[in-house]
Amino acid sequence: MRQIVLDTETTGLEHKHGHRVIEIAAVELINRQFTGNHFHYYLNPERDSDEGALQVHGLTSEFLQDKPKFHEISKEFISFINDAELIIHNAPFDVGFLNHELNLINLQTLNSYCLLITDTLKLAKELHPGKRNNLDALCERYNIDNSKRTLHGALLDAELLAEVYLAMTRGQESLLIELEHIEPIRYSTNNLDNLNLKIIEATAEECAQHLKILGNIAHESNNKCLWQALEAKITTDNQSS
Repeated sequence: MRQIVLDTETTGLEHKHGHRVIEIAAVELINRQFTGNHFHYYLNPERDSDEGALQVHGLTSEFLQDKPKFHEISKEFISFINDAELIIHNAPFDVGFLNHELNLINLQTLNSYCLLITDTLKLAKELHPGKRNNLDALCERYNIDNSKRTLHGALLDAELLAEVYLAMTRGQESLLIELEHIEPIRYSTNNLDNLNLKIIEATAEECAQHLKILGNIAHESNNKCLWQALEAKITTDNQSS
């Protein structure tokens, strides 16, 4: 299972007002483990940051002047996130800005390249209703050291968010550990011709029950049923091939 924890910094709060992405970072997890692979760029937005945004990230126009533009790193970015689950805190904000950047260079929206987008802010609100659920508050709640976070920075924030996400979803580790320790059943291919193998296909009723169960899982998980997402992707790939 490949997951990409992603964060951005921007020149302001509204891409509709012409604001742009100035920093993008993504950290890779495979089977809930840090791989050490990451994607990180500062970007030249070809405009100044709002004063309020500048106070948050501290990235001046002078610093960003010689940095690449988004279109120059877009192929590398798409390759890094391709077919992975994206994990983003307050996902509508970052997704809106990235879709705006992709649209400016006539590329498809973010969900065309990734398998799924998970919003950790929404997840945190479900787990801790009525409490502060910004990144600093979650780091404090889950005993994650964020002492280096004096200003917002996309790479540090992505690394902290990855730790927060793993802490919030700790129960998923036991399932992965169990799967890793299942010994595969091995058969000798020498005697397959002598086996009287019978193929039993699922009945229409069993298929309907299967879909009903997936629907219940999707409902309980706020449409985060990975089986449905994978089946939909397989169906799309088969139709396009």
